[in-house]
Amino acid sequence: MISAVLDANIIASGILGFRNPDSIPGTLLRLWRKGIFTLVTSEHIRSEVKNLLHKPYFIKHLSAQEISRVQALLRFQAKQVFITEELGNVTTSPEDDLVIAAAVSGKADYLVTGDLPLLRTVGKSYKGVKLMSPIDFLEVLKKQI
Repeated sequence: MISAVLDANIIASGILGFRNPDSIPGTLLRLWRKGIFTLVTSEHIRSEVKNLLHKPYFIKHLSAQEISRVQALLRFQAKQVFITEELGNVTTSPEDDLVIAAAVSGKADYLVTGDLPLLRTVGKSYKGVKLMSPIDFLEVLKKQI
């Protein structure tokens, strides 16, 4: 089965777009929940998602119960990895390095991000992990369905 790390922004956007059939991040989360791919996450990514979901924009659109349920899903339904790969300055951001480290440590097939500077800096793959945009990853998944 395909495994992928979705960065925190994709997960947070997917939560808001979960019920919207036109939302690509929402579609990715629905496909994960249907078992089409394994979502790989780390403590760092879950913490970033938690911080995002507690910002005013998300609080306005999600109830406290929905936020709590999402955090539980990420913790107990996604594959949890501990970062075992020390990357050190692969990107221009320590946070991005931790996301890539989670993908490499978890032996994920893909790292899905909308962060264009990250995609430009790292390129199309890093240590066996393919980096791509959400729409490109959706195309990969459509071939699996």
